Amino acid sequence: MSEQAKILIIDDENTICKACSLILAEQGHSVTSRTSGRAGLRDALAGGYDIVLLDMRLPDMDGMEILAELRSKKPEIQIIVMTGYSSVENAVDAMKTGAFDYLAKPFSDDDIILTVSKAFETKRLRDENMLLRSQLFERFDFNNIVGEDPAVLDVFARIKRVAPTDSTVLITGESGTGKELFAGAIHVHSKRSEQRYVTLDCSTLSDNLLESELFGHVKGAFTGAINDKQGIFSIVNHGTLFLDELSNLTLEIQSKLLRVMESREYKPVGGSSTLKTDVRIIAATNRDLSELVADGSFREDLYYRLNVFPIHIPALRERKEDIPRLAYHFLRLFCRQTGKKIEGFSDDALAALIGHPWPGNVRQLKNTVERLVIMADNTFLDSESLATHIHSDDPSLSSSRASVPETLDDLKTFKKDLLENTFGLVEKRFLLKALDDCRGNITHAATKVGMQRSNFSALMKKHGISTDTK
Repeated sequence: MSEQAKILIIDDENTICKACSLILAEQGHSVTSRTSGRAGLRDALAGGYDIVLLDMRLPDMDGMEILAELRSKKPEIQIIVMTGYSSVENAVDAMKTGAFDYLAKPFSDDDIILTVSKAFETKRLRDENMLLRSQLFERFDFNNIVGEDPAVLDVFARIKRVAPTDSTVLITGESGTGKELFAGAIHVHSKRSEQRYVTLDCSTLSDNLLESELFGHVKGAFTGAINDKQGIFSIVNHGTLFLDELSNLTLEIQSKLLRVMESREYKPVGGSSTLKTDVRIIAATNRDLSELVADGSFREDLYYRLNVFPIHIPALRERKEDIPRLAYHFLRLFCRQTGKKIEGFSDDALAALIGHPWPGNVRQLKNTVERLVIMADNTFLDSESLATHIHSDDPSLSSSRASVPETLDDLKTFKKDLLENTFGLVEKRFLLKALDDCRGNITHAATKVGMQRSNFSALMKKHGISTDTK
């Protein structure tokens, strides 16, 4: 065994303690022994052990009492009970109470090595699963999903209602809106949260690979199938499967998916036997499935099976109130990653962020802020630094090499034109909308968009806007 286990032996026979210690130390483990129950229990509770080898008959304390105490206060410890052949029935009772396994005295070197090895591997896998679950909870916790816009709060409310059920959920929304984040939130707030959660992007695999990935295959099912392979529906049994970009499934795979959803049964590729599965499905798409049903590229019966509880994620341009919150969230994230100290955005930079249409949604905003942080030399990000990067994801600006400046003077001219025309128009529309929403009240308009009144008034003067002429 490559990893070292920390093991405690509790047995009143010195010969047993010494023999077991020698055998396990030769396997690379760290071993401690105690010859009294009370001393052993005290050490087990305080010492951070992985495994306890516990004799069931001790002169000062009953082994079952020690077992119950450890199961209550140190459930992470794997306990192997040791007992004589005449007391095997007691060992079985101990396993019912929570012991991992038992060793009947006298046992061989191989017996103890194998049993300890299995116990340690089980603990390692359990600890690994607990770590993965905690990471999953941390990533998909509501506190990590930034949004206070009423449309997003409505999404939170719907998730809280549907998460504890086993209902199928269909998440719709444009690309980049964070559909996977909300799908994960449904899983971690569900009754299946301690089971597996797997994401499958249906647009990244060929039809044959996707079918094999979902349902598995048997040896010889196709060229290259040299072994049986478990599919996701087997691996994620009792857990949650998130099917992203579901609209890319072929009609054939749609038919097989429908069968799984209706009967909880499926056949591996090339297989003849039917397998059972219990998987909750969350699906997502950035396309209108009803339109795909109308043109015959998506099964109507599957659409109704999936559309049990629809949740629509609004585009970023539809939740403008969240743009400053998201921008600062990403700013803090990338400052931590890069070690830079940037205090924030200037008012005009925030105004530009709010006024931008964000066709790539939250993903595009995140990428933009990351670029800004990487390139920043100042403690504040202003509109000039923003103007250079905010259109970096725009295909119309990146499709032609002719649009890229070749000299410093060209770059300055390009930046000036961008600020005066593209950004200037957005900035002016931003001011006009804020004033219109607040019926011309400058103080209210400035507060609404998160700016200081003096800065808001200065921008109005720059664009020749007054409350009389707006």
